[in-house]
Amino acid sequence: QVQLVESGGGLVQAGGSLRLSCAASRRAFKMSPMGWFRQAPGKEREFVATISRSSSITYYANSVKGRFTISRDNAENMVYLQMNSLKPEDTAVYYCAGGRLLADPSSRYSDYDYWGQGTQVTVSS
Repeated sequence: QVQLVESGGGLVQAGGSLRLSCAASRRAFKMSPMGWFRQAPGKEREFVATISRSSSITYYANSVKGRFTISRDNAENMVYLQMNSLKPEDTAVYYCAGGRLLADPSSRYSDYDYWGQGTQVTVSS
């Protein structure tokens, strides 16, 4: 069963915008805080943003704060990452993650128990 599927990645110029989408199974989505992580070549996977089940709590990495917005639509079982003012250093594979075992949002990738396959975001200068 595919629990998370990301889409929306692509190639954009610096300063541009992309909106990533993550489709989740209903059961997993309803139970889980959701998060976005990214991994650039040769680097460790890093936290980007997370959101609580009710959308009442969000956290962002300092590097994306003010530029990225995480949101979710529980009726559609979707989570989104709106990325504005993109920079070349944002280039990475972006992963959607769900934390079925989490009571609260987390910035730790080890706290998430299921992941999407990732979508490539490339920002040119």
